[in-house]
Amino acid sequence: MTRSRPLLASCIMVLVTALTACSSSEAPLAEATPASAAAPATAAPAAEASGAAGRPRAIQESSAPEAKSEATLERLAQLPAQDQLPGGKWQVGKHYQPLVPAQPTSVGAGKVEVVEVFWYGCNHCYALDPFLESWKQNKPANVEFVRVPVTWGPVHVSHARFFYTLQSLKREDLHAKAFDTIHRGGNMLVANDEDSSFKVQLAWAKSNGINEKAFTEAYRGMFVSTKLRQAEELTRRYRVEGVPLMVINGKYTADVGSAGGHTQLLALLNDLSAAEKRR
Repeated sequence: MTRSRPLLASCIMVLVTALTACSSSEAPLAEATPASAAAPATAAPAAEASGAAGRPRAIQESSAPEAKSEATLERLAQLPAQDQLPGGKWQVGKHYQPLVPAQPTSVGAGKVEVVEVFWYGCNHCYALDPFLESWKQNKPANVEFVRVPVTWGPVHVSHARFFYTLQSLKREDLHAKAFDTIHRGGNMLVANDEDSSFKVQLAWAKSNGINEKAFTEAYRGMFVSTKLRQAEELTRRYRVEGVPLMVINGKYTADVGSAGGHTQLLALLNDLSAAEKRR
């Protein structure tokens, strides 16, 4: 009887996060996508935080509330008191999680890095994107925002390569349009194999004013290959089990479900970033 309340609380958290994030086991949305596109069970380590993401349509089969609770307590025990936000509005272990061990960032001295781990095929990432775009316009000057595409399986990697190709061409202005194409236009921008996916993405790029040669060179270039390797490493280091996932200065993770909503997540990002600035 003494364990019924913690178990109930864990079940409620799983149900909430299932409505706010896409998991590594979620099948791609396009019918043309191969069944193998979903990440295998070993592609991403098991989530250790109560804010770990679930499927939008069903609870993850791999969810283990009791194991998650024990892992969360273990990680909280490793978080020094000075690394926690003051009590009250945000509670460590509920609204945000410590990332243990902390991970290095890619920003300069005096800067705070805020990373969004995302997937173009994730409807929850799509829903969060306009909030982040608005937040970017008013974020603190010392905060640097970085997007990292998740790389669980072949479809995710294909979308990641597409994202970095656009970045290499300095066409980040097409980021929102790529989301719209997938979620409103019904074009997943992937196909049954790598070569076919390239052709689909090239056709889309050309329709949006990108030169075929420039796109092809960037797609197969060193910049994109390097970025893909880094994204694969970060997916592993951050222990990404669901997206969208926010990583604050390599020390904390949070998501829409743990924060309590889109606007609450942005407020949490600001508060965690401000706390990091003071250190």
